[in-house]
Amino acid sequence: MRLTASLPLASALIALLFITGSFSGRAQQAAPASAPAPAPSPKIDMNPVSPGSAGFSPERLERLHAAIQEEIDQKHLAGAVTLLARHGKIVDYRTYGMRDMSAAVPMTKDTIFRDYSMTKPVTGVAMMILYEEGKWLPSDPISKYIPEFAHLKVFNGFDANGKMLLADPDHAPTMHELMTHTAGFTYGNADTPVDKMVHDLNLDHAKSLQERIDLLAQAPLLYQPGTRWVYSPSMDIQGYIVEKLSGQSLPDFTRDHIFVPLGMTDAGFFVPADKRARFAAGYHEANGELVAEATTNGIPDDYATQPPNPSGGGGLVSTVEDYYRFAQMLLNGGELGDTRGETRILAPATVRLMTSNHLPAALLTGQFGIGQHIMRPGFGYGYNCAVVYDPPLADLSDGKGTFFWDGAAGTWFWADPTNDIVFVGMIQRRTSPDNHHLLYRVHALVNQALVDPTK
Repeated sequence: MRLTASLPLASALIALLFITGSFSGRAQQAAPASAPAPAPSPKIDMNPVSPGSAGFSPERLERLHAAIQEEIDQKHLAGAVTLLARHGKIVDYRTYGMRDMSAAVPMTKDTIFRDYSMTKPVTGVAMMILYEEGKWLPSDPISKYIPEFAHLKVFNGFDANGKMLLADPDHAPTMHELMTHTAGFTYGNADTPVDKMVHDLNLDHAKSLQERIDLLAQAPLLYQPGTRWVYSPSMDIQGYIVEKLSGQSLPDFTRDHIFVPLGMTDAGFFVPADKRARFAAGYHEANGELVAEATTNGIPDDYATQPPNPSGGGGLVSTVEDYYRFAQMLLNGGELGDTRGETRILAPATVRLMTSNHLPAALLTGQFGIGQHIMRPGFGYGYNCAVVYDPPLADLSDGKGTFFWDGAAGTWFWADPTNDIVFVGMIQRRTSPDNHHLLYRVHALVNQALVDPTK
């Protein structure tokens, strides 16, 4: 499944197929050589503290539990795992429902989920690690690192005979635009001539990231760079850049520079044999019922082997604890652990750059978005994540500077630097619009339970 967005609101229903990334071909490739022995994980106490000690009302938190349980009781969800933390302490950590309904296996905290587009912030951190090494700048043209994109054209309508017209870009699309979904690329699922061309390229079936880039270079840009916000394969392109700049595959780079240092022991681009019993069954909702899924875009959905075409936009799997460690690292300004500086991934200034709004007012008009995420005053986009830079203006109760994203199967996270909150929710239901409503409902349910922010 592929999604494009940045559509006018009249077309927003198309985007409600959810936030997805590219789904890489997974078959017929042997697993890579074993990863290096992990360093000791940063010290994180996963035992919940009293909600009251962190400013939360236990009674009001029951509204959160009831809302998620209701989704399961009404058979909109098979199961869920949620984790709420404040000041680096776990406040609420719960499982609901089933990991696998047909096998009657209950949900557990160590269940491995498909992250889909929650991969995007992880790829963003990989890019920012390379930014800190001086290997790219936001102002650089993308073609500096991908020569195949040096002669991209822009769709410019049709002539009287129905032939597609192409124009030169007003400027070469930049790395800044690649990081913010404003470069001109599109996923290939909307009803535009360019989307149809991209769809027909079958990018998900490419045998390598190089082949994906070669194919994508055959299509024109959908719009002049910087003039729209369109949800796009930009993060898959970033994954290719990570490989070129680092000399490592995307799975190896993220393993060595993010997962192992943070103690994300189950995060990766496939689920090895010894962990498969913990892999959540996947579902989609059809005619009011949950239906098990076997493929995505005709590609096996079992994540059984390391993909030859790893998706920086949607290829990861992880547990809730894995993703919590990642999100808490970002909220801490790039470090994780009970001891200051125990494990540092990024500098605080780099995290601020990544999690600040980079969209100009001209793109914050409500015209562009994906699903329920509408770019508007107070609600923008940073590098690979959404940013609530003015909550009242955006009609949200989050703290100023909250950044977040979610995925096509309903996983979601946010980090609120004002209130020092991290929340991670994992479910396993794809292509259903209620996933996004649950996400925003849970934001409100968590925020209403924080009755003493001074604690």
